[in-house]
Amino acid sequence: MFNEGIARIRARRGNTRRCGRLLKTRLSDLERQYIEGRLSEERAASRHWSEAFPVSFAMLKHLGAPSSAKASL
Repeated sequence: MFNEGIARIRARRGNTRRCGRLLKTRLSDLERQYIEGRLSEERAASRHWSEAFPVSFAMLKHLGAPSSAKASL
């Protein structure tokens, strides 16, 4: 369930980015209205899933660094 939830969050974020990029292009009024509606839906669903899975992953700068470099941090 956890992996499925993370996959859904990532898909929603990708859809949100895609809609945002589309809105920066030349669109008819009907197309723009549709994409704005989809963007609104995606943002609402993304918030819902983010609340259900309140996990954030931070990359550590020293992750993967040689052990000698870690000792100097």
